Amino acid sequence: MKIESDFNDIDALGDDHIGSSSDTPLRPDAFKLSNAEKIESIKGDVKHILETLGLDLTDDSLKGTPNRVAKMFVNEIFGGLDPNKKPTASTFDNKYKYGEMLVEKNITVYSTCEHHLLPIVGRAHIAYISNGTVVGLSKMNRIVDYYAKRPQVQERLTIQVVKELQDVLGTADVACIIDAKHLCVNSRGIRDIESSTVTSEFGGKFNEKETRRELLDYIKLDTQF
Repeated sequence: MKIESDFNDIDALGDDHIGSSSDTPLRPDAFKLSNAEKIESIKGDVKHILETLGLDLTDDSLKGTPNRVAKMFVNEIFGGLDPNKKPTASTFDNKYKYGEMLVEKNITVYSTCEHHLLPIVGRAHIAYISNGTVVGLSKMNRIVDYYAKRPQVQERLTIQVVKELQDVLGTADVACIIDAKHLCVNSRGIRDIESSTVTSEFGGKFNEKETRRELLDYIKLDTQF
């Protein structure tokens, strides 16, 4: 379910906002090039863009920009496209027999909107109910960070986090809510700096009204789902 900023600028959403899959759309040859080769290729592309805009790349402040941007794309903000960087989420026996909801609140989300390549910044709240195993708390943060570090739409990111934790924990009882600002709305187009977007994915017991209400009470989110 999604609650979004109230605006009519279709360009702000992108022409292909509705996707057919919760998987990130990757070509079959996505990993044909090494990271070093990708950086070298992107560097030339960024150089071309900046020169087309009329910038003087011989200036001391700009001459290193193509290389910096290329390295940032490959190694940092889109690093989540590299399957080798996927975090290992070890699980442990629930020896305490804790059977109530576990909630990890206010996980920082830094992602990039795939429609305009502008930042998405916000918070994720994750919950699960153990069926016999638990996962380290920091691993939930790392899973969010991994899937956020790629061109994204917030709906897909929310689903990917839930699916990954369901696989790791071996249970459907996982939920994720993300509340984030999109700079494609805040800094361009409608330029509404106050609006944010809330997305949610509820699995298993979290589809029950009482369990969902308990989660929303824990995170103090007043949005009606």
